[in-house]
Amino acid sequence: MHYETIRTESRFDGQVTDILLGPGPANIVTARLMEELSDAIEKSVDTKATKLIVISGDGKHFSYGASVEEHRASAIREVLPRFHRLVGQMMTCPVPTLARVSGLCLGGGFEVALGCSMIFADVTARFGVPEIKLGVIPPVASVLLPGTTGQSAASRMILGGEMVSAHDALRMGIVAEVAEPDTLDATVDAFIEKSILPKSASSLRFANRAARHAIAMFYWKHIERAEVIYLDELMGTADANEGIEAFIEKREPVWKNE
Repeated sequence: MHYETIRTESRFDGQVTDILLGPGPANIVTARLMEELSDAIEKSVDTKATKLIVISGDGKHFSYGASVEEHRASAIREVLPRFHRLVGQMMTCPVPTLARVSGLCLGGGFEVALGCSMIFADVTARFGVPEIKLGVIPPVASVLLPGTTGQSAASRMILGGEMVSAHDALRMGIVAEVAEPDTLDATVDAFIEKSILPKSASSLRFANRAARHAIAMFYWKHIERAEVIYLDELMGTADANEGIEAFIEKREPVWKNE
């Protein structure tokens, strides 16, 4: 498959696959990117020697989020289920996955990172789900965040649309490691060399499957209902459609509260 929105590279003698989301600087999660990311992950899993998949953003940011244009009512019924399947694929991926995050990691981009086994970030990272500002919601984060941060912290992020810093994300359990500026690559590589490469690729896959089984089953159990809330209830309201159009037209939304 020819990739238009991502780049892949094999490192450490084929034991690590790097996937770079693009095009920068925004690295928007479009339907095309979803398809290509899914294919790249599948190909990495098919390679028995693969011990880790590292997902990064092209440039200074991980991702600004999902395509707002593709969240219009005319497109979202096709795009949202596809995105939920992608995150589900990541949740059940036998190969461990690591999101390497610098800069903005928002909306659908943040949800891609949440789908990984772990997140490493540098101090420039900012995490958030600002969907509520557009009158919509983040279904994946609504399902996964409470189990990571606790209900109160998750609700604050989802209802307020606030961003949190890398150090706050570490405290909240979202991030596993925070690196200083310009040291994230070295921090990730040091982890790979110390904690991943000496292990059996086969055994790492069994360990990752076991460690993520409960949360993956929780995700599949609840994402369908979150999807129904979004597509069949939320998108039938005036404000959800107004918020999307206002963002595209670069104006303030006029809420009807209905």
